[in-house]
Amino acid sequence: MSFIDDPVLKQTVTDTALGLAKARAAAISNAIEHGVSEADRETWVDGQPTVLAAQGALTQAQTVLEEGTLKLTFRGLPRPEWEQLLREHPPTETQADLGHEYNVESFPAALIGACSVDGMSVDEAQELLDTWSDADAKALFTTALLVNQTMRADLGKG
Repeated sequence: MSFIDDPVLKQTVTDTALGLAKARAAAISNAIEHGVSEADRETWVDGQPTVLAAQGALTQAQTVLEEGTLKLTFRGLPRPEWEQLLREHPPTETQADLGHEYNVESFPAALIGACSVDGMSVDEAQELLDTWSDADAKALFTTALLVNQTMRADLGKG
């Protein structure tokens, strides 16, 4: 699972991709004006300094985005560990009345920490859940939950 915590990085890639598209469009127009044949046009466009500069800027922006992307890896817990984690984080009476099988306040960070292959602690997981947007926090928890609730084998019919 990958998260980009800095929206500026995403916007920079979008802006530089748009810059490349504009540079290519201008170069295509110039190629037509200069009588470059259609068969040679792509090569001519790719060699134009403005296109090369725009491609370089996009490559650099993509590299910075990749470096700024948080990659998290989760593994499913063995059933006894899963059950122990549920016992350690029982729902409150109100949560149980709503049909929850775990405490919705403490279980998400505990599960993320327990499933993290990257060594994320429960405190670090809680910090992410508290500081990320609601959608990103839900995606983080859902990913940890899914690795524990998705079947990995097709057992077939006998």
